Amino acid sequence: LNQFPASAYIYAEPLGNVLIIGPWNYPFSLIISPLIGAIAAGNCTILKPSELAPQTSGVLKELIDDTFDPGYIAAIEGGVETSQALLKENFDHIFFTGGTKIGKIVMEAAAKNLTPVTLELGGKSPCIVDRRIDLKETAKRITWGKFLNAGQTCIAPDYLLVDKQTKTELIAAIKQCVRDFYGDRPQDSPDFARIINRRQFDRLQALLSDGEIILGGETDAEDLYISPTLIDDPAVDSSLMAEEIFGPILPILEYDNLSSAIALINSRSKPLALYIFSKNKNIQQQILLNTSSGGVCINDTVMQVGVNELPFGG
Repeated sequence: LNQFPASAYIYAEPLGNVLIIGPWNYPFSLIISPLIGAIAAGNCTILKPSELAPQTSGVLKELIDDTFDPGYIAAIEGGVETSQALLKENFDHIFFTGGTKIGKIVMEAAAKNLTPVTLELGGKSPCIVDRRIDLKETAKRITWGKFLNAGQTCIAPDYLLVDKQTKTELIAAIKQCVRDFYGDRPQDSPDFARIINRRQFDRLQALLSDGEIILGGETDAEDLYISPTLIDDPAVDSSLMAEEIFGPILPILEYDNLSSAIALINSRSKPLALYIFSKNKNIQQQILLNTSSGGVCINDTVMQVGVNELPFGG
């Protein structure tokens, strides 16, 4: 009214030139998905697929080269030097999916040109398990979400915080689910993935000494195989509990009261995802109101990313 009879409106236009740097754990979908958004908004785009997944990188480049005019959309393969060279260019937006360490490098490079960034990083995503649960369904959904892609999923449950009254039963149920999913020898299962490379394998293997192994623990360096592994009661200051695991190792801690579990979560960096298994609405609300995370999923794992209307990671 204070400008009457004039009118005002927002005029949308493309940002311009966009750089998308993809990860190795889901090397196709996590580069194509942001590309769809960039195209829909009318941007020119350069894709930098992960060199750690070379077969997928090659397929992506072939598809992009065959489909688009490189003046509008192009894929550039290469290692660290290629990424560094691209980051020196002046883009209008950078979309990066990967780890926090590299995310800081991307953000620092972008800041020199005041380039806005979207960083999709990881984190230790806790999974709280109350005693008021459907035990069989809870075990099945935790097992699936954790060991999908051999745990190399940014929103995989990183560690369990279990009510001490249900811990023993839950562990037995998860062990049975692992057998149901992957058989007695998961290494022979066509449904169980491998670790991406030797560097990640060695990192994960070192974490196996941080607690009591109650399931799994088998490794095969030549096959880059680490079995689905449960570790009971690791020290909260151990390496296993300090960094994102990003592998098929699931630490299990117990709690006497919910407040202590919430306090443990809040003593650490905000997680990308938080999982709650409980039929008790009051318990659900207590956790929701007293924690902060990129997203919360109740009585399931990973499935929150399937809701297209929700923002991812916050």
